[in-house]
Amino acid sequence: MTDRRNSSRRSQAWFGAQGRSGMLYRSWMRNQGFGHEVFDGRPVIGIATSASELAPCNAHLTRVAEAVKRGVWQAGGLPLQFPTMATGETLMRPTAMLYRNLMAMEVEELIRANPLDGVVLLSGCDKTTPAMLMGAASVDLPAVMVTGGPMLNGKYRGQDVGSGTHVWKFEEDLKTGRMTEEECFFAEGCMARSDGHCMTMGTASTMACVAEALGMQLPGSAAWPAVDSRRMETAQAAGRRIVDMVEEELRPSRILTREAFENAIQVNAAIGGSTNAVIHLTALAGRVGVELGLDDFDRLVREVPTLVNLMPSGTYLMEDFCYAGGLPAVMAELLGGGLLHGGPVTVTGRTVAENTAPAERVDSDVITPLDAPFQPAGTGIAVLRGNLCPDGAVIKQSAASPHLLTHRGPARVFDSPEVYHAVADDPGLDVDENTVIVIRNAGPKGYPGMPEVSNVPLPAKLLKAGITDMVRVCDGRMSGTGYGTVVLHVTPEAAVGGPLALVRDGDPVVLDVPGRALRLDVDDAELARRRQEWTPPAERYVSGYTWLYTQHVEQADRGADFGFLRGGRGHEVPRDSH
Repeated sequence: MTDRRNSSRRSQAWFGAQGRSGMLYRSWMRNQGFGHEVFDGRPVIGIATSASELAPCNAHLTRVAEAVKRGVWQAGGLPLQFPTMATGETLMRPTAMLYRNLMAMEVEELIRANPLDGVVLLSGCDKTTPAMLMGAASVDLPAVMVTGGPMLNGKYRGQDVGSGTHVWKFEEDLKTGRMTEEECFFAEGCMARSDGHCMTMGTASTMACVAEALGMQLPGSAAWPAVDSRRMETAQAAGRRIVDMVEEELRPSRILTREAFENAIQVNAAIGGSTNAVIHLTALAGRVGVELGLDDFDRLVREVPTLVNLMPSGTYLMEDFCYAGGLPAVMAELLGGGLLHGGPVTVTGRTVAENTAPAERVDSDVITPLDAPFQPAGTGIAVLRGNLCPDGAVIKQSAASPHLLTHRGPARVFDSPEVYHAVADDPGLDVDENTVIVIRNAGPKGYPGMPEVSNVPLPAKLLKAGITDMVRVCDGRMSGTGYGTVVLHVTPEAAVGGPLALVRDGDPVVLDVPGRALRLDVDDAELARRRQEWTPPAERYVSGYTWLYTQHVEQADRGADFGFLRGGRGHEVPRDSH
């Protein structure tokens, strides 16, 4: 084994200190049973875990951490596990997105403040992965991501069911009488039947794949199910690898390049990934000084077909994706077609091209070939512009109804999702299949936190009439497990005076996805008059974190990060107070 001792390591400012300071640091650590020899200059590796029973997707990460520790010890490092907050979308109110930036701040400060030479990031639910990447990128110490893996496929009455995606389906079945309450109770236990995050290509699976595509996660590790023994093998391998990364000084700033972000955007299109990747990638790019705008997400995906046949856009689930070859097979297919950069370095120390060279596509129904894709090029995320979204909006074409991608209809406006839900089951609600449902005040500042509420269920009377989709427009987000013709992230949001605040019932809304347009068919003079009458909503928060959030959060097109967190702050050792 290579001798890892090095008196110049960052951690030695603590453990190698002379006199009283060094004695304090070492002696208190020894109350955990560490012998003096572990403070000999070997790499000290932090294992940041978001394990929490309040975040079901992350609850098993304590066991994953044990596997990482084995790898660190094997490679001659000193592993030290520490907890972070967990932003679980399943339970947190009003939305986990409100706390993504708080978690990123916590991860950044914990890494910087402690005697660490490198860090392994253990995440699960969809906000924990970008939060950890953002925090680690801002410190720029060697870091590798280990996501906790998806749940096993859901099984209900002989069919595969997907977490999240089938929630919407079962709700529709319940409203239309195709399912009873008792059947729903039974089905919900069939949907989430093991440790892990959503096994659909929702945001959790998307961000795991994105982390791998960026080069921050070991090849193939995004897809192993949480309860597969190879998930633990992957974690152990990450523990070994981070020790080498410290030796090589392989930091996030070397990995998270412009080309790496372009790869992640194209991979997201190929896997039919979540629209939430747009916000998280934009925020992460801001931490490392990479210019990334909404138009990049539109331009880079126009030639990329959807290769992965997974819910919510397709049929299969993450377990099937894993056994079909996982993300390396997708990336190899894209590389073969000249659609990815092969040169960016990854946490392996090798390039993207080198990592994917041995990849094999095992099942061509789950991962389709480039020359016979699941959906043709140009069906990924589209970025829209127009007088209703001057700074942009997005739509996931692969999850939308093709006949609604070009549509003109009257607006029916609701000032919050709650206002809509209160009347959605009213048989007298004044809507039909041509109506455009507008939900506003669901943006970063307005809700606050930009919740996943945009794909509101259709009015009950239309579901009973056999209508399965409608155009919906919102300044909020949509779960990656969701589907439908939903325009998201309308920017600027209504709460800051965006045009969405000016829409009135009956106004014609024009959606033209092929033309990349979303507009309100109301003349400029009338909109100007309405703007004169508009007053901003009263500030609801005067203290605490939510006040900080509403005062400093940026709009969706800039990743909804805090402006004061853009750019990195490095890993300078704090002053010794002893």
